[in-house]
Amino acid sequence: MTQPQTVTVQILDKDYPIGCPPQQRANLESAARYVDGKMREIRNSGKVIGADRIAVLAALNIAHELLQRGAAPAQPAAGDTRERVRELLDKVDRALQERPLEQQRG
Repeated sequence: MTQPQTVTVQILDKDYPIGCPPQQRANLESAARYVDGKMREIRNSGKVIGADRIAVLAALNIAHELLQRGAAPAQPAAGDTRERVRELLDKVDRALQERPLEQQRG
């Protein structure tokens, strides 16, 4: 099994180090570019202020696009969903802890 490597992606001019298997690096970088583009669209509209709100709106927009395309994944078991949510929250917490406090307010 291949060990994850740390890949740093940039979203809204901020660096986020993320653990990723080497064979998934290109997909991660592509996803980060897509998320960055969506967040920039929202920020540039001038209607939303704050990186947290921009991120939530971008996530909702991306989820909506997936649902419209019929690309929603099959419903996982409730335990699987809870575990995946915990993993994602842990990643978000780690990324936020690595950012200086002054950057979190922007």
